[in-house]
Amino acid sequence: MSLSSCAILKNNYQLTFKERIQPVPKESGFKMDGYWIWGGSMIKDGDTYHLFCSRWPKGNDFPKDYLTMSEIVRATSRSPLGPFEFQEVVIGERDSAYWDSNMAHNPTIHKIGDQFVLYYIGSNFEEIYTGRRPYHRKIGYATATNISGPWQRSEQPIIKQESNNPAVYVEKDGSVKMIFRDAKLKISIATADRFEGPYVVKNDNVWPTSKLEDFYLFRHKNKYHLICEDNKGEVSGHVRWGIQLVSENGIDGWKKYDPLVVYDHDILYDDGSVLHCTRRERPQLFIEKNRVRYLITGVYDGESSWCQPVAFN
Repeated sequence: MSLSSCAILKNNYQLTFKERIQPVPKESGFKMDGYWIWGGSMIKDGDTYHLFCSRWPKGNDFPKDYLTMSEIVRATSRSPLGPFEFQEVVIGERDSAYWDSNMAHNPTIHKIGDQFVLYYIGSNFEEIYTGRRPYHRKIGYATATNISGPWQRSEQPIIKQESNNPAVYVEKDGSVKMIFRDAKLKISIATADRFEGPYVVKNDNVWPTSKLEDFYLFRHKNKYHLICEDNKGEVSGHVRWGIQLVSENGIDGWKKYDPLVVYDHDILYDDGSVLHCTRRERPQLFIEKNRVRYLITGVYDGESSWCQPVAFN
């Protein structure tokens, strides 16, 4: 079964994420010499796991240059923990006439019908080099019938306003719920009858009391669940820890889930040592056979950054 955002978890499967995270080998995840790596989203095709990530050259301090130099790459492994091997650049620079000519970031990969659909954010050269701040990032997508491409990129963004951190849930009828945030971390939810759009904003202030970002949207026990980063620690009491929210309809009425915390900043290795991450962000889940099997996050230790999957028991 390929990973799909429309996977619904078994009703008798209890979600206690933080307690179920397993140790990982030190030689796991996806790293590249000379590059910052961030924001991985994983899908399985056949017997191979494909990880879509952002990368940009190590020239300045993390994460500064992603705004102008990020591109999306694909890496593969026979194990969901990796180590993953680089395969190709999927979304890079293109003609300056396009909305995503300059950079691509925040990938999230899904199988919708017979197509692989890669959502991401982009910006163009004009907005970067005319000095507009914040850079006007927007959400679009690319599609392919084969995981190795070729990829057809949308000619226009699907969210016209400044938008970042897309997460989608695809219903059985093919309609889509999308959550995203703007430069000030105000969260919106839009819907569309098809993944191509058009998208209509249904809630333009999902969580007004706190700043949240880096979303993953899924469904369990006929409720919608949201994994995200508690950016200022105003919900969990811990800055940038991963938390879980829940809603009856996936549009409004979002509440804290119990248990609230999904992950902290510590990664346990299978030799008994612990990595205390400087930053751990961009949570994405891998769901297989109606079970949440893996959490993928971007990890920064003060010197390097990489994508690190961890397993749930």
